[in-house]
Amino acid sequence: MRDLLRAYFSRRTLVSIYNLFFSLSNKLLTSFPLSLIMPKSDTGAESESEAVPLLDLSAPSSPISFPIKSLQDLKSRSYFDSFHFQFNRSTVPLRRDLPNNRPRVLVCHDMKGGYVDDKWIQGCENDAGYAIWHWYLMDVFVYFSHSLVTIPPPCWTNTAHRHGVKVLGTFITEWDEGKATCREMLATKESAQMYAERLAELSTSLGFDGWLINIENEIDEEQISNLKEFVSHLTKVLHLSAPGALVIWYDSVTVCGDLEWQDQLNEKNKPFFDLCDGIFMNYTWKESYPKLSAEVAGDRKYDVYMGIDVFGRGSFGGGQWTVNTALDLLKRNNVSAAIFAPGWVYETAQPPNFHSAQNKWWSLVEKSWGIVQTYPQVLPFYSDFNQGFGYHVSLEGRQLSDAPWYNISCQSLQPLLEFKEDNTDIIQVTVDAREASYNGGGNIVFKGRLEGDVYFTARLFKPLLHLSSSPITISYSVKSDHETSKFGLLLCFSSPSRETKSILVAPKETTTRLDHMFLKCLVTSEQTVSEWTVHETSLVMDGHTLTEISAFCYRTENSTKTSEYVALLGHISIKDHHVQLLQQNLVSLPPASSWVIEARNLDLVPGNSGSKILRVKLEWRQKQLEDSVSPVYNVYAENVKSTDVLRSRKVLEKPRSKRVFLGISHIPAYYVSELVLDSDVKGVSFVVQPCCEDGSWMKVDDSPNLLVNLEGLPQVA
Repeated sequence: MRDLLRAYFSRRTLVSIYNLFFSLSNKLLTSFPLSLIMPKSDTGAESESEAVPLLDLSAPSSPISFPIKSLQDLKSRSYFDSFHFQFNRSTVPLRRDLPNNRPRVLVCHDMKGGYVDDKWIQGCENDAGYAIWHWYLMDVFVYFSHSLVTIPPPCWTNTAHRHGVKVLGTFITEWDEGKATCREMLATKESAQMYAERLAELSTSLGFDGWLINIENEIDEEQISNLKEFVSHLTKVLHLSAPGALVIWYDSVTVCGDLEWQDQLNEKNKPFFDLCDGIFMNYTWKESYPKLSAEVAGDRKYDVYMGIDVFGRGSFGGGQWTVNTALDLLKRNNVSAAIFAPGWVYETAQPPNFHSAQNKWWSLVEKSWGIVQTYPQVLPFYSDFNQGFGYHVSLEGRQLSDAPWYNISCQSLQPLLEFKEDNTDIIQVTVDAREASYNGGGNIVFKGRLEGDVYFTARLFKPLLHLSSSPITISYSVKSDHETSKFGLLLCFSSPSRETKSILVAPKETTTRLDHMFLKCLVTSEQTVSEWTVHETSLVMDGHTLTEISAFCYRTENSTKTSEYVALLGHISIKDHHVQLLQQNLVSLPPASSWVIEARNLDLVPGNSGSKILRVKLEWRQKQLEDSVSPVYNVYAENVKSTDVLRSRKVLEKPRSKRVFLGISHIPAYYVSELVLDSDVKGVSFVVQPCCEDGSWMKVDDSPNLLVNLEGLPQVA
């Protein structure tokens, strides 16, 4: 964002936008208008903008996330008229507020210009798309691009909120085009307030948590008061409409209207800092600047976020693999950190592969700053270790799809695995998406060798779960060789008097061998599902706090020789025992008869070799509720070739065609963009399977369904 970065951003953004344009054009399904920002020189302020007209956003198409490119579009509220608006809403509530008693970590996304694979709201087939799974190391996540109004794709907000991380969009103006934009926006006090209200309305309606304001152009001195009004009004309106929302100012234009990065909090940028919730300092600060900024901020020192560019361009410590140099200094000076462009690992293809390099890089952040998020803190707790991409989708050990996929909204609570570069542990622990899964598309693989009575433990989660006198039920699924590879969960508790207690949850035959090592061993009941064994037990720990969940790898009691150890952990669930009993009585999920599913925007077009292609938007709700109660839905389709079935409006039990898994939705709607049907298909039965946040789900055969009659529906070429 500094002059020395401008040439880089110009070229990098242009390439990213061109790649994005051609990618979208090839899809031939949907897109959005693009403006290519093309500076005439690396040092000059002049720029030109070329509009690239693409498909109409008001027409039905595969749901997509997109930025707002002009003040006119922001003013007119045209975004809300888009077919895609409904799909862009985040539905996962934020788990917590920002801590006010310690420095914080802000992470600014900026990956290939934004809106790459993450723009496809219902997911895409690029299993190699960019993802982040180290949410326990950050407090705030900013989605950044060089568009005027950068709206975070809902996948980022959903998974960040699930982990307790706030999400901000970006409002940015740059160069001569930005100067003209600011003149229009700040023409009057009323116009400044109106545009601030438009931004507040967007973030509140879409469920993210505020804005980073980045004015990177000169401001006419007579309009500075209106710029202050814009920042102040946006902060005030947001706080009223969404308590806890954030407005963060970027260190760029000064209170005098000059584009002059300060790299520290001082009298030239503090007036803006005083009007909002924080300031993101530019990256080229010197060693003394964090301390000086903290002194100027006073009681608000944690609201000063000192920038660190991971690419290392002029950033203190050099970024990249020495990012901890800057982080260590900021931690010592008791100010917050703003990490910019962690996608460096992905964009520069750091060896040996993205997954390993990403874990290694974030381990530097953990070693320097420590874990800033603890979860779970409330029940129910559920994780199937899904990282938001994979090569199959499973449900209770049964594979629903074998296609590669990418959808960060599907990311479950992520384990806090410790990174060890030397690989000297006797058991290697990795989150894996290729091995068979119990639910979703991920699991944790434990692989190595165990000798004799040796056992191995690995940290999985760091909860802060205060327990009452109500029993809790703990369950987990394992796939392993029961003779050579045994697996349990080791739970650590803190008593009211701060005494530490450990409890092992393990199969029955292991208790006598391990009783002497722990306070007690809880014997599990077992159920075999597909090739997975589901273990379950209950306990009461009134007044205690669950502080750690670890894996416990061991062998059978009579084993004496060293042998290979392989175990897959499919999921972990902790529920209130009474709630679980209600679910077993089917009270938690309403029956199919209480749901209404509607088909909208129905379209049938000719396909290849006599086939036909169905496009339709499905919407559903509960009859007695305005909003649906479930956070996730699996969507299926089943072809109907019998006229009798269509007439009866009921799908026969047998014979029946194969039910096809279409995808996952996090809102009560799903757009079927291209369902290919044989010529003899007369209708399609769509099934919507509600799933709960605790990992439970309604049986598919009991789930609400809609039979769509295709007979008489014209095929439009």
